Amino acid sequence: MKVNPVKHFLDNDWKIYPAGGLTGEAFYACRDDEKLFLKRNSSPFLAVLSAEGIVPKLVWTKRLENGDVITAQQWIKGKILEPFQMKDERVANLLKKIHHSKPLLSMLHRLGKLPIFPEMLVSQLEEQFEPRLLGIPNIQKAFRYLKLNLTVAEYNEWAVCHGDVNHNNWMMTEKGSLYLIDWDHAFIGDPAIDLGPLLYWYIPEKDWQDWLSIYGLQLDESLRARMKWYVFYQTLYSIQLFYEKNKEDEYLFWIDYLNTLL
Repeated sequence: MKVNPVKHFLDNDWKIYPAGGLTGEAFYACRDDEKLFLKRNSSPFLAVLSAEGIVPKLVWTKRLENGDVITAQQWIKGKILEPFQMKDERVANLLKKIHHSKPLLSMLHRLGKLPIFPEMLVSQLEEQFEPRLLGIPNIQKAFRYLKLNLTVAEYNEWAVCHGDVNHNNWMMTEKGSLYLIDWDHAFIGDPAIDLGPLLYWYIPEKDWQDWLSIYGLQLDESLRARMKWYVFYQTLYSIQLFYEKNKEDEYLFWIDYLNTLL
């Protein structure tokens, strides 16, 4: 995306800068002490996320002549959470709010979204996976694990899932408000697809039950098995994603991470 089309909606004294990220679709707009976060073709239910207080306030939405949609959100003063901060009870409370939000679920239904089942995820991921990576023993074992354990991942109490609860997607304001950003790939599914990676990656296992108690769940064998299944899936997904983005250090890290799961 070029910056000029965005400037059509802003006065000439606004300056626009790339905001980084894997997609290259996000920008900052600055004028004096004012600042906006701009994004092209953001999630169509951003307005509901904003109304629910899950993302920073939506300021305006504009459509370009080519059909692209630009959204502007309130710029917040804050920081991305550090990994150790993921144990904060505000993380558990916000994720619970998301997974129990009827407005979010209703919006995805209206957008034509259907629940995503484990067998669909495995099939789609394997079809898209880089053939050269499929020859790696750890990756072969991980796919085998997913296929052999499809039944343990069965669950039908659906929720809106973020799908990427990496600490870089959580932002805390200077006043202590917490947001979960980057909703481009949200879907309807088992909440364990968010809970599993968050607990495995950031919370010591001895503290899982305490964290889940804040969220509102008991750590039974069904939840434990489903979380593990989705951590395998998310790890393979990350390997493929970073391979496609030519992020060698990242996809090698996740290939190595499989050793801790197998």
